[in-house]
Amino acid sequence: MASAGLRCKLILSAVLLMGAVASGAKLSKSHYYKTCPKLEEVVRTTVNEIINADLGMAPGLLRLHFHDCFVRGCDGSVLLDSPSNSAEKDAPPNAGSLRGFAEVDAIKAEVENACPGVVSCADILALAARDAVVKVGGKYWSVPLGRKDGFTSSLVEANASLPSPFMTFSELVQNFAAVGLNAKDMVILSGGHTIGQAHCAVVIPRLYNFNGVPGATDPSLDPTFANFLRTLCPSDEPLTFVGQMDATNGTFDNKYFKSVKTRRGLFSSDAALVTSSFGRRVVNRAAKYPGSFLSDFGKSMVKMGNIGVLTGSAGEIRQVCSAVNRNNY
Repeated sequence: MASAGLRCKLILSAVLLMGAVASGAKLSKSHYYKTCPKLEEVVRTTVNEIINADLGMAPGLLRLHFHDCFVRGCDGSVLLDSPSNSAEKDAPPNAGSLRGFAEVDAIKAEVENACPGVVSCADILALAARDAVVKVGGKYWSVPLGRKDGFTSSLVEANASLPSPFMTFSELVQNFAAVGLNAKDMVILSGGHTIGQAHCAVVIPRLYNFNGVPGATDPSLDPTFANFLRTLCPSDEPLTFVGQMDATNGTFDNKYFKSVKTRRGLFSSDAALVTSSFGRRVVNRAAKYPGSFLSDFGKSMVKMGNIGVLTGSAGEIRQVCSAVNRNNY
């Protein structure tokens, strides 16, 4: 049975999705062909420069787009600042861990130089996520464009909407279904953890206090792997950086699913993927057929990129990604 938080999320997401449908306009791969013909080249070049300088920005840019789309839809709301620290970026799932804000500003500045006032921050997030994945080994997918930027960003909504690394399989399915994604999308998009990074805070409960039992270890963890994690994550150091989430961290491939199969997923939500027969089938296929996973990932990213989009007369094209345009205050 869904928790109260998940029920609230289902209602909120349904309202947002209906609003997106009501706007009438659709995303299009050719949206900027006339108004900003060099857009994708500009974004790709800048993203490549960013990741050449800091490989960790590949997962950072991917995660930014993901966290944007799951709260109010893909409207760039995750980028908005709040003087009262009440925006999405200030929510516990984001604060201190979500990266890439300055980098998105840099991409936006280059895009504005090429075609001022034309391209939304929401579209830049979608393109930057794709280009980041491709830069570190993923497969290219076409990104439909034409999103507008939203006016609102809410810490409360972020807390209610974002999936947790401690969710069970059924909770994850409900969480993704609330934004129009199915169980396969959920498992496939979890594969983004192949370039993910983590702190010990999400691992420590599995090592030392599983299910609230002092000294207990999550039995779904491979014992050898659990011992290795204890060397990285003492029980009193939650802010320590774990680093890699699979054997080829920094490369976008299917090794994450091989880790999950062998009980070496970092998060409880990683381990949860193989607690259902359906999840196991998707994980096993992704682990066996890397090309299939890479293709499926692009398809699910396109679906995710369509969540609750503002198009046509809805929303705006922000001049600066961190603030609503002045004429809309």
